[in-house]
Amino acid sequence: MLALAALIAVPALRSLWLVIVAALLTAAYVALLVPRFIPHHQQHIPAQAPELRVASLNAHVGRADARALVQLVKSERIDVLAVQELPSAGIDALAEAGLDNVLPYQELHPENDSSLYSRIPLTHGGPLNADTAWPQTTAQVTVGGRAVQVVAVHTYYPLGDAKRWTRDMTALTSDAHDSGPDTVFLGDFNASLDHAPMRELLTSGGLADTHAELGNGWARTWPANKSRCHPWYSSTTCCTAPV
Repeated sequence: MLALAALIAVPALRSLWLVIVAALLTAAYVALLVPRFIPHHQQHIPAQAPELRVASLNAHVGRADARALVQLVKSERIDVLAVQELPSAGIDALAEAGLDNVLPYQELHPENDSSLYSRIPLTHGGPLNADTAWPQTTAQVTVGGRAVQVVAVHTYYPLGDAKRWTRDMTALTSDAHDSGPDTVFLGDFNASLDHAPMRELLTSGGLADTHAELGNGWARTWPANKSRCHPWYSSTTCCTAPV
């Protein structure tokens, strides 16, 4: 009888310890995630600070709904829009849908994957001087008397070549570190905070994740256009260098 009790007790004890360890790990993970769902941007932004409303879209090689995008830009009063995977045909489709009337200032580079559209005049436009798989389009806008650099980001995808993606993230981190304040990195990073290079971009690059700043900690953007699989992963991100 004692032997039988021991045989039952040992697995039960083992299971209890597994439950305790799992509970502790879950609690630690929740503690890390909770701050990302609590807005804290208002703590350090003056009441009369100028506002720059930005958005990003991966056009999936121009297959995005152009008219829906124009309506979104209008309804959300977007000032600067970064578009990735936008070929010449996609640029034509957006022009036909009326985007040129809403965001007339443009830095278009279909040969380089990403482009910028703006309600505000763009200056100093062109490809970013960084060692990335394909050039990242950049330009400046003036907001409240300050020049703000905007970088339309699209890194290589880690499932295709993890080393190439890591090099992209390292190059962006270096540029962010050298850019100083008033810089916005906006686009498709093919990454989330679960990736160490993304966390390194924020810390070493001196950037703030706007999803966390706004309390929108889990902005699900991937996969898109999959009827049997709803977005569950955050890949498109906006990072800013605080003043």
